[in-house]
Amino acid sequence: MDRQKAKQTRRNRRRVGIRKRVSGTGTIPRLSIYRSLRHVYAQVVNDLDGTTICAASTMDKSYSGEGTGNTEAAKAVGKLIAERAKAKGIETVVFDRGGFRYHGRVQALADAAREGGLKF
Repeated sequence: MDRQKAKQTRRNRRRVGIRKRVSGTGTIPRLSIYRSLRHVYAQVVNDLDGTTICAASTMDKSYSGEGTGNTEAAKAVGKLIAERAKAKGIETVVFDRGGFRYHGRVQALADAAREGGLKF
């Protein structure tokens, strides 16, 4: 198995372990994130209904940052997802880091969402 596949397999294993413990409800949904090499994505999910309540990413038309795959972009997405969640009446979420280390872009997005008013 080459190195990239091994990394992906380990991340998937971590992601499944996190999802066993973390689940979103209608009152306290799950803030799920994904980071690719070029973009950062975040969505607030109600797992009981299987619905996405709101989402934000660097691919949105409302995103106006310079880069799309850096910590500044992650901060912008964190603020955007916090705004959209607050507009839907959501103040508390559980954080799902998607198997990624809580470091860099993941941490920047989480901190910006907290600054935006989300509690987790």
